[in-house]
Amino acid sequence: MAEMDVEMRGNAIDEMLKKKRDLNPLPEPETLDDLVQGLKIIFQDNEINVEEVNEYMSKYKTNAREWYKYAKFDHHRYTRNLVDQGNGKFNLIVLCWGEGQGSGIHSHSDSHCFMKVLDGTLDETMYSWPSDSEDECELQKTETHSYEKDSVAYINDSMGLHRVENSSHTNTAVSLHLYSPPFDMVECFDQRTGHRKKVRVTFYSKFGQRTPFGCTSVETLEPENN
Repeated sequence: MAEMDVEMRGNAIDEMLKKKRDLNPLPEPETLDDLVQGLKIIFQDNEINVEEVNEYMSKYKTNAREWYKYAKFDHHRYTRNLVDQGNGKFNLIVLCWGEGQGSGIHSHSDSHCFMKVLDGTLDETMYSWPSDSEDECELQKTETHSYEKDSVAYINDSMGLHRVENSSHTNTAVSLHLYSPPFDMVECFDQRTGHRKKVRVTFYSKFGQRTPFGCTSVETLEPENN
């Protein structure tokens, strides 16, 4: 009974916040800081409105001067750079992709994942989950997408697995990712066998400052036989 009361109160608060935003809609985010502050207001709700977040992130027009301090590249692998922790509701991260760099095939730990391209072009390949009834089975591709600057994409585990890559061998790419709830472990998959392993994801930098040597995402989502 107590749990039901808490849930009912939470739902009532969500409805109140949504009605308040309907009456006083958030202004369009003109800067990255506006975007961060607006997302914190949206994520006051316990229930995530995917369309609302997609639309709000789409309204921000990328400006390199605003995110440049978070854009830290590595010659050998893509990097994850923490921008904001979203009052514990989400992590907002800038990912930097050198020429030809990409992730491995991975899941999202039952979280929502929003991606906005800040610079360049990124390609996404989606896969179905491996069969539980077979020891080895090649992962099946289901969809492919290409996202240019200011595009926004969304995925969660019910939609399948994916990998993201910068296919260009002449240009870098930068993307802004929102994960809610935040996580530090994901599953990575071998494309040929469907085998999975859990890996820890960490940050190359936090709030514009390089993390100590060794505390990076270098091994975590690297392609494995993909």
